Amino acid sequence: MNSGSTTILFVRHGTTATTGSILPGRAPGLHLSSRGIEQAESLAERLSELAPKPTAIYVSPLERARETAAPLAVALKLKPVVDKGLTECDFGTWTGKRLATLAKRPEWANVRHSPSTFRFPGGESFSEMQSRIWDAVSAIAARHKRHTVIVVSHADPIKSAITYALGVPIDLFQRTVISPCSLSAVTFSGGTPIVLCVNNTGSLTELRPS
Repeated sequence: MNSGSTTILFVRHGTTATTGSILPGRAPGLHLSSRGIEQAESLAERLSELAPKPTAIYVSPLERARETAAPLAVALKLKPVVDKGLTECDFGTWTGKRLATLAKRPEWANVRHSPSTFRFPGGESFSEMQSRIWDAVSAIAARHKRHTVIVVSHADPIKSAITYALGVPIDLFQRTVISPCSLSAVTFSGGTPIVLCVNNTGSLTELRPS
């Protein structure tokens, strides 16, 4: 990481009991599973070895994100700041539905292959979600110039932010994988975003200054 740049470390929350089977959205009460807690603790260990160390943590208001941020904050001696702009996509009436059931709907093809045309019934469009998280991240980056900041969010918002940083149309954002408790890094140098890594679940050595 360049000392003159601002780097955002995107962290997806850890695994929950419904990861991969339910579309939980913003429904309250979903917590990390024991596996998710282990993932967060492991990531905390890896992040504590970074140099320079992150100087702030921002987090989605949902429980699973705040529980993921907790061990990171302890390891780095930071206080998490809740930012509503980092929350999950509003899936509207699809919230809490089984993914296998939703995949049978005719609209699912739009979700997968032309998300720019789709709005969740009673909820957000993918384009609105992308604008929301990018505005939140841009404000965070401006607030912490020349620092490294952790942002704990959710798969779809992170995917859309990475897509935006790469200059890739949102209709292709489903081609990016963001695994539970993975880390993706974007650095802002001269105001231009540069993607350093995506979906990292192993070594963070590529983020160290060369």
